Amino acid sequence: MSKSSDNKSIPGLGWATPKAKFQHGPKTLAIPMSLHRAARKKVAALLESRGVTNGIALIQGGSQELQYDTDIELVFRQDSWFNYLFGVKEAEFYGAISLPSGRCTLFMPRLPSDYLIWCGEIHPPEHFKSMYDVDEVRYSDTLVDFLESSFASEPSDAKLHVMEGRNSDSGLSCKPASFPGDEAFKDRMDTSALFHAVATARVTKSPDEIEAMRYAAFVASNAHVEVMRTTGAGMMEYELEAKFMYEIYKNGGCRKAAYTCICACGPSGAVLHYGHAGAPNSYQLQQQDMALLDMGADYHGYVSDITCSFPISGTFSEKQRAIFTAVLNAQRGVMALARPGVTWVECHKEAERNILQGLVGVGVLSGDIEEMVDAGMGAVFMPHGLGHLIGCDTHDVGGYLDGTPDREQRPGLKNLRTARVLEPNMVLTNEPGCYFINYLLDTALANPTQSRYMNAEVIDTFRGFGGVRLEDVFMITETGVENLTTCPRTVEEVEAVMGGGCWPPEKDAAPELKRNWTRLSADGQSMERFKIE
Repeated sequence: MSKSSDNKSIPGLGWATPKAKFQHGPKTLAIPMSLHRAARKKVAALLESRGVTNGIALIQGGSQELQYDTDIELVFRQDSWFNYLFGVKEAEFYGAISLPSGRCTLFMPRLPSDYLIWCGEIHPPEHFKSMYDVDEVRYSDTLVDFLESSFASEPSDAKLHVMEGRNSDSGLSCKPASFPGDEAFKDRMDTSALFHAVATARVTKSPDEIEAMRYAAFVASNAHVEVMRTTGAGMMEYELEAKFMYEIYKNGGCRKAAYTCICACGPSGAVLHYGHAGAPNSYQLQQQDMALLDMGADYHGYVSDITCSFPISGTFSEKQRAIFTAVLNAQRGVMALARPGVTWVECHKEAERNILQGLVGVGVLSGDIEEMVDAGMGAVFMPHGLGHLIGCDTHDVGGYLDGTPDREQRPGLKNLRTARVLEPNMVLTNEPGCYFINYLLDTALANPTQSRYMNAEVIDTFRGFGGVRLEDVFMITETGVENLTTCPRTVEEVEAVMGGGCWPPEKDAAPELKRNWTRLSADGQSMERFKIE
């Protein structure tokens, strides 16, 4: 049977169809562009709630970057703010939202004729209007005319609302839109409202956003399983990275990972952000090592962030099992505690308690758990925060906006990327870890307040162990949580998969992790739920 014309892709834009959806091939998830229309409506409503009832919100999209002073184009990823509101894949666009109606106008670059030679077909504005489900598309060299015409019918105090604000994770600032002729609108430009409104909107996710993130987690979970199956002593860490990148692209349509892959094995597992240029996943795996693999996928600008830890040998040693179980129990504790009204700080402390309890069990520590929490012992072994908001960015925005709880200052808690009270439809990561970092161990052993809980002789036997981290992407529901990640998590699950066992399993060995088992529907239009006993 022939396909209908509605399903034919636009030449040169293989993912785009007249149905205004993103789908990177028939075996990937279709995401409706109405996701972004709903995001614009949400932002307009938030602005109106803060007294912004007229004017225009203007956002500048990302620009194509080159490799230093060469003409080598880096693979383009759209600015996350722009992606959230418009879903546009191309560089050099602007987007305008008329307030309070939410009417959307995109402005595209007017491309030179030699683009046809080097880059392919030049599509007219009507193509992009259909693809992105917007009200109008114009050329960017008409932006000034558009603004002048729009403000002519607005009240004299109507503003041009532009983005400006600080990202609490990077410390960098979002800059206001700039364009040729923008000096004519400087008196109208207002940076007081738009950043806060869009950041607030991104904190909680719509059903379509959650479906996109469920897919990104599904793809990355499957890729982690395939890496786990093929890992063995003698391999290089970068081979694990290469396998993951292959799997998410071939089987998930994800051209980019969500961030630089961390393939930390053996002692490397004690380096929290391993994989950078100075430590480029270049260690050779040894039979006795633990692997700590932190890797996620990026699909339509929505990401996953997943960490698996497992023994290179395929079977846990006594020490590996003990540390792994302590971290798994921390995950379990957080999943049991997290629900609307609970603070993320409380969840972090719960993870610390479980890890400290596990360390008491192997003789690394001794003493009262609550006393150790108060003494900052949790941060000796888990110096990072429990997790973070996630969405269009791995460390998503909104963690410390005005009007939300301030950052705590004690070790461990000061590295939490948010201290918010949990709300329905927030999506976060649950990523407890336990690491044996010589610098932190030696500093604590030299501190009488902490050393009294520490057994130096036992600690010495764990130096060089590296670390264990388990990380899932999960959503806050009205009553608890839904785990979007479906990786092997128990000792038995990990060993079974590494021994060639099937995945997903026939039985869910850890229902307390609230894993929601899903798969892509045959037509790629949705993620289907299925039950495991």
